[in-house]
Amino acid sequence: MENTKQRLDRLLQTENWSEDDILWLRQYLNNKDLKELREVALEQYNLDLTELKNSLDGKLSAQILDTIHQQIKLNQPTSRIRIITLKRGIKVAAIILIALTSGIYFYLNKPISSQITAQKPQPKKSDIAPGGNKAILTLADGSKISLSDVANGEIAKQAGISITKTSNGQLIYSIADSQPVEGVGQLQVYNTIETPKGGQYQINLPDGSKVWLNAASSLRFPTKFAGNERKVELSGEAYFEIAHITLHSEESRTGAKTDSGAEAMPFKVISGNQTVEVLGTHFNINAYSDEPSIRTTLLEGSVRVLLNSPSRGGLGKTLSKHLKPGQQSKVNEIINVSDVDTHEAIAWKNGYFMFNNENIESIMRKVSRWYNVDIEYQGNISQKALWGSLSRFKNLSELTDMLELTGSVHFKIIPGDTSEKERRIIVMP
Repeated sequence: MENTKQRLDRLLQTENWSEDDILWLRQYLNNKDLKELREVALEQYNLDLTELKNSLDGKLSAQILDTIHQQIKLNQPTSRIRIITLKRGIKVAAIILIALTSGIYFYLNKPISSQITAQKPQPKKSDIAPGGNKAILTLADGSKISLSDVANGEIAKQAGISITKTSNGQLIYSIADSQPVEGVGQLQVYNTIETPKGGQYQINLPDGSKVWLNAASSLRFPTKFAGNERKVELSGEAYFEIAHITLHSEESRTGAKTDSGAEAMPFKVISGNQTVEVLGTHFNINAYSDEPSIRTTLLEGSVRVLLNSPSRGGLGKTLSKHLKPGQQSKVNEIINVSDVDTHEAIAWKNGYFMFNNENIESIMRKVSRWYNVDIEYQGNISQKALWGSLSRFKNLSELTDMLELTGSVHFKIIPGDTSEKERRIIVMP
């Protein structure tokens, strides 16, 4: 029986992939650390994984697009994976083009990094460039700092906390001194970071937790966590990596027991009528007001999702569900839990769009936030389901071109003027 390395090597050297090979490879790329692929790349092609991926990143989109065009011209959609040979003898999977009754599957290369590059692609006429690292930090005194305009380095100091902006688009809170700022005393001091449409940002909280904010989102948080719990408020979407903090013996013992008998300080994220309680874990919350439900997806650890639900008698009741890694809760009037592909939930954080059985309206909500455009619908728009993946760092026209290849929808991009007025997409049958 083939081991993982042998199977990878065979798939990279042949065009005859079975359906089982396709499913296995997709699962491998989604769930492994690519150790075996790194070894194959080095041993067979004298490349490290970074060089291999960089080589693919710059070439794959154009080749895939040409392949799709040829298939459409021939009117011969196929489920076979076409192998495209790159320089230095590298063979990689380029495209799966599957004609389905409910839609067309289109697959593009995933980007390598979640960071926005300094050199953005320049949009052509009637095009719009992708979003980038943009955010506004509002301090406790009401003053606002544009993080896309301010220079790197320390940008503020308050309540004994230093706030630093880094060159790669992060905001870091650290203890500046042990003395509170005069007049602040022991009161909690709160800041708010907000990303506009077309913006994203990463923030390292005072406890060491990391938060990635998607476009059109905000996070309210204290400059220093005190007491027996940590609490923040989220609007929009964010990915969290929560630092594990142990409660001191003099604090109220309400946290969870650790292996050593100490208690962990809970971390709570409030989004509308939902509260997520965690200790140390990785998870994503999508709480946009224009989405049909609040979705919480757990990648590592354990979380408890609580919903304050009004009852007919006028008294509210709290519903709760525990999530395991690989599960997602959807909150409306109740909490529904299901197993999901976690890569889909955090695709935005890793730098790409991922559509999984979505109609065009769901896709356009994501597009509207990231490209900072309004959406206008004309005519009877198809509700066909679409699957696919595309880098978020591409100009808008590349995304709409791919969607148009499904034959179910067409677009007109109106880029607006220099003040970004009238930036919109017209969606047509």
